[in-house]
Formats: sequence, structure tokens, C-alpha cells
Amino acid sequence: MGQEQSQGDGPRIESAASFPGDPDGFQRLWTPHRAAYISGDEKPENGNSDQCPFCRAPHGADDDGLIIARGKTCFALLNLYPYNSGHVLVCTYRHVSLYPDLSDAERMEMGEMTSKVMQVLDSAMHPHGFNLGMNQGEVAGAGIAAHIHQHIVPRWGGDANFFPIVAQVKAVPAILGETRAQLATTWQEMFGA
Repeated sequence: MGQEQSQGDGPRIESAASFPGDPDGFQRLWTPHRAAYISGDEKPENGNSDQCPFCRAPHGADDDGLIIARGKTCFALLNLYPYNSGHVLVCTYRHVSLYPDLSDAERMEMGEMTSKVMQVLDSAMHPHGFNLGMNQGEVAGAGIAAHIHQHIVPRWGGDANFFPIVAQVKAVPAILGETRAQLATTWQEMFGA
């Protein structure tokens, strides 16, 4: 096998120099935890809400579902496969896929909760900016197209590097559970229940 670097049970980085085939000089960062996302194991089939992770999350403990805050029609949770540390999703409790399908109350609360998430992220993590967006439909890039969700991605100067472009790897320096606890605490301090 190639020369390995590892920290306990964490990611394993291997040099490709001793692998069969033409050496390419790259190292491989193995991320087997992303296999469920790539294979679609967590995606609901044909919009089935029983299989939807966004429908299941609010029925468990906030820690288990990575939930930061709950509202009347929407809730905020960390993205299990974040683009950046602190990547939050605002989801409706109701299993609908498209923005026009939202009720007025859902549309209003989604907007209000998005604003509050940005304030919480700003207070807790001090980003330099944000990306906001919704991917409507699989062809538009929605990982779970059957359940509407708004992305709030904090950004910092210099957070973009060659990893995603060259190696299709994203370095996320914060542990999801710790980030959830930090943001949930900040939400409580700023907005109460």
C-alpha cells in the first residue's frame, strides 16, 4: 500500500506512488462517510416522505438531527455534507418540493429563520459573507429534491482553495456536533426558544 498518514479513526491520506498503474503524484483523501450521499442511500424514492431525512430529523433529539432551532412551520439544521463549516439548512416540516408549493406562513418563516441563522452564524463564527440559495429539482442540483430547503453557507476570505477544484475534496475544520451545539447555544442567547 501507499505511504499512509492517519490520526486515529479519522480520514486516511495515502500516497499513490506505490499503487499499480502510472503514478500521478497525487495523494488520496479517503472519505467513506460520503458514500451514502453519493450512492443516494439517504434520498427519498419518488418523493416518499417516510424515507426523507428532513422529515425524520424533527422527530428525534436535536443533537441527533443536528437541529439548531425549531419554529412553527420550519426548522434549521446543519448540513450533514457541508460546503463549509456552519453550513445550515432551513427546512419546512411539511414535505413539499417547490417554492410555489409553500404556504404564506412557511414562506414567511423560512425567510425570517434564514435571517436569524445569518445573525447567529455572524455572532458565533464571524464569517466575512454568506451564500444563500435553493436548488429546485434534481437537475438544478438539489440533493434531496423532494423536500424544500434553503442553504445558508458562511464564507471567509481565503476559504476557497485548490482542494475542491483539483481534488474534489472539501476541508471542513469543525466537527458537526460541536458546531451544532455552538450555534444552538447562540440561537438561544439571541432569540430564546
